[in-house]
Amino acid sequence: MSLREKAAKMARQEDDWPPVATPGSGGSSAERREPPAPASAPDDDDLPEMPTKDADIVPVHVAWQRVMTSIRKIGKRDEFKGGTAGTFNFRGVDRTVNNFAPVLREHGVLVLPVKVDASYRDFKNNNNKIQRECTVTVTWMVIGPGGDTLPSTLQSAGEALDTSDKGTAKAQSVALRVLLLTAAMVPTGDPDPDSQYIERGEAQVRTAANYRDEALEETTSKTRLRQMHWELKSARRLGELVENEVGDEEAIGDLIVRVGKSREAGGA
Repeated sequence: MSLREKAAKMARQEDDWPPVATPGSGGSSAERREPPAPASAPDDDDLPEMPTKDADIVPVHVAWQRVMTSIRKIGKRDEFKGGTAGTFNFRGVDRTVNNFAPVLREHGVLVLPVKVDASYRDFKNNNNKIQRECTVTVTWMVIGPGGDTLPSTLQSAGEALDTSDKGTAKAQSVALRVLLLTAAMVPTGDPDPDSQYIERGEAQVRTAANYRDEALEETTSKTRLRQMHWELKSARRLGELVENEVGDEEAIGDLIVRVGKSREAGGA
């Protein structure tokens, strides 16, 4: 037998699995082999069965009311263990979406984002690690089974921190959770706010020197610089004097503008 014939025979043997005795062979070397049966996908018990019937063609506000009737409660069963931040329960984005998705499909309701306004801020945490804070305001369109819509001014906000490139997606997911829970008036199960009394202290005013330190950080983005300038302008504090990086007095507003122009020129 040539080398080519031997190689072809070995390839055929590798393709045959597992060995099954040929009827009448008595388990001898004459065997046939059958491929393994494909493994079945595991069932996902967390996802409810999808309805198969078409949704009733009703006005969008009626369809949304039916969604509200179906979503009676979403428990706070997700646990957060944050060290110094403490431990508490919350309703996560996945739990909220998994409860709403089959009900929205059943009633033919679409929830679509039509506009996202985002702002960003880079800073260093207590471990001196750079993080990016993303805040979004999302405008949503809710479309009913007949094609009509709720007012397109439905909005919700979300905020997230991330050390990589996931901050925007996280913030939009939070905004979706806020919209669904708020618009559907899902019960929280929390105690009545009037059952607790919290004494509010005076908010600490951020100093101009603190703004200066953040503006001079190389990791502070141009977007954040513009936001800082707006904050100071709203508080009528652009003229407050600070000691700049060379030891001279300079208005904080002028310092922020100067730093911003310098970074634009340098492509930062």
